[in-house]
Amino acid sequence: MAAAALGCGAGWRRAWRRGLGGTLPAPVPIAALVPVTVPVPARRPPRVVARNAGGGAVPAGKSGLAPWVPVVGLEIHAQISSNSKLFSGSQVQFAAPPNSLVSFFDASLPGTLPVLNRRCVEAAVMTGLALNCSINKKSLFDRKHYFYADLPAGYQITQQRVPIAVNGSLSYSLCIDNKMSQMVTKTVRIKQIQLEQDSGKSLHDDSRSQTLVDLNRAGVGLMEVVMEPDMCCGEEAAAAVRELQLILQTLGSSQAIMAEGQLRVDANVSVHHPGEPYGVRTEVKNINSIRFLAKAIDYEIQRQIEELENGGTILNETRAFDSKLGCTVPMRDKEGMQDYRFMPEPNLPPLILYDTKSLPANVNHQQVVNIDWIHERLPDLPSAKRAKLVELYGILPEHSFTLVNEDGLTEFFENVVKQTQMKPKKVIGWILNDLLSYLKQHSCTVKESPISSVLLADLLNLLEKKEISASAAKQVFEELWKGEGKTPLEIVKEKQLQLLEDQEELEQICQAVIDEHEKEVMAIKAGNQKVVNKLIGLVQRATQGRSNPVLVKQILEKKLSE
Repeated sequence: MAAAALGCGAGWRRAWRRGLGGTLPAPVPIAALVPVTVPVPARRPPRVVARNAGGGAVPAGKSGLAPWVPVVGLEIHAQISSNSKLFSGSQVQFAAPPNSLVSFFDASLPGTLPVLNRRCVEAAVMTGLALNCSINKKSLFDRKHYFYADLPAGYQITQQRVPIAVNGSLSYSLCIDNKMSQMVTKTVRIKQIQLEQDSGKSLHDDSRSQTLVDLNRAGVGLMEVVMEPDMCCGEEAAAAVRELQLILQTLGSSQAIMAEGQLRVDANVSVHHPGEPYGVRTEVKNINSIRFLAKAIDYEIQRQIEELENGGTILNETRAFDSKLGCTVPMRDKEGMQDYRFMPEPNLPPLILYDTKSLPANVNHQQVVNIDWIHERLPDLPSAKRAKLVELYGILPEHSFTLVNEDGLTEFFENVVKQTQMKPKKVIGWILNDLLSYLKQHSCTVKESPISSVLLADLLNLLEKKEISASAAKQVFEELWKGEGKTPLEIVKEKQLQLLEDQEELEQICQAVIDEHEKEVMAIKAGNQKVVNKLIGLVQRATQGRSNPVLVKQILEKKLSE
């Protein structure tokens, strides 16, 4: 085996690798490990969860005492966007064949040593700066011991004592009573961000009562973002995680795709009465969906309240969320700090970072990480993007949230605005009310939309030039969604949706509608002007949406006053 693979000599201490590869040899595929028998925890039946208007659990007791105060803290594991693992040259690839991306170090073969991935360090620094953290110029690595089949070494390399970033904050917004027009901004403190290895993946085969182990994920670089217990319900936690997900994706430090396990959340939940110490907390592990996160927290809050109200006690345990049953189920007793037997990692020196002032002269920039250099190159974060959209286009703040929160929707909106004569305030209505509704109805992403920004801009130009009516534009939009390759103008001509230009013909249609609806005419003459809108709609129907509603209203009012 090459010396580089074993990490022999002093060179490994200063060896840095880029995320694009590394100096280590290519990973060697290994066979799956011997199946491990694991007990499957019994499932409890679902409970009925009381909820408030905002979707959170109702923190009130039935014993007549003071209401319960829920406390929620989060630990979020984000997989770093890097082509290779944290301490080895093995490739990182989702859904690769089992055990095909495992190096000697990942499999914990004797004599192998870790070589730190520069890209992972830069991603952690970038994330810490974006979350208003203080970056430690000197951080340490530790071993966290626990024994499980998907952790070959019997310990995980992490940063428990002195992490890479500390004391940050994350601001997020959420709706009041599910109303986008009523939003409140809250802040959760970030205790720390630490670099650590991921473990392998256990594949449970219940039919054979065995577990198979895939080590492809073992050693993949993670950032653990530890949030202080500043939240009180599932809705707040979900909003905070969604904002963090957007920040990570904007930075490029993590793709944060929850469906691929790139963002996993552990929720710590407890309840107590006001003025009393925090209650015993439980940890709900490995939640991989924002929707499930909110449900799991709200369920666990209500479960603890009911348990305490009925005279029971809360166990300091680890639980899992069963999405099918909609409840949390026990996994195991919660480990304490002493159970993990933390100790300094002997094979890794302290991680030293620099800023512009402390950067040594004549240093090789490939061998160091400059905090200030990274800070200067931070992109606009989601909050800044929303503020710019409001200022630049005059749209409502709640509309800017929808644009930024939907992947690719901001770019789509801006492309349409550039190519149409319609004002941005009108364009946003078509984007949110029509395009987004169709996308959600057909479970499509913005990138999968059959209607491009160019086609929508062409359609809105026809509407703005008053060549078609609003109802005709809706028909054209529906035809465009079919993706048959036709332009809006071609559809207008094919369906004969142009506005009626013959004033005399339009007056005849209006007169016919008046003659056929004497009851409505009498109501209008009696002072109920709202009924005029019904007649306008009838004229629109008679012309198949080809009439100008403003002109129709003028004609109707003139004829009704005669």
